[in-house]
Amino acid sequence: MAVIAATSILGSGARVVTETTLGASDTLVYKPKAILELRNPTGGALVPNIKGAGGTTVSVPGIGSVSVTPGYTLPSIAAGATVAVPLDSISEYLKGVITVTLGTGLVARLINY
Repeated sequence: MAVIAATSILGSGARVVTETTLGASDTLVYKPKAILELRNPTGGALVPNIKGAGGTTVSVPGIGSVSVTPGYTLPSIAAGATVAVPLDSISEYLKGVITVTLGTGLVARLINY
């Protein structure tokens, strides 16, 4: 289990962005405005899941209670593709210790603003 290293881009000038190759289960630390980029250099599509250990249910207007316990499963990431996830858009899934699973071989970049 590796920790997905974050790169802060606050301040001026260029930054070297840290990349982490994912294994079976990896963790990250969520900060507001962060973006998680996932690049798939493998030979097949992958469907990773991001889950916070403290996620339970969320009240959604017009729907009611929605469980975030299973985590957020990303759409399939095709071989050679890169996706960017603004973590604020899935923040309800990111309570407690956050793990990324089902992404073995993906290359992650976590950008903090």
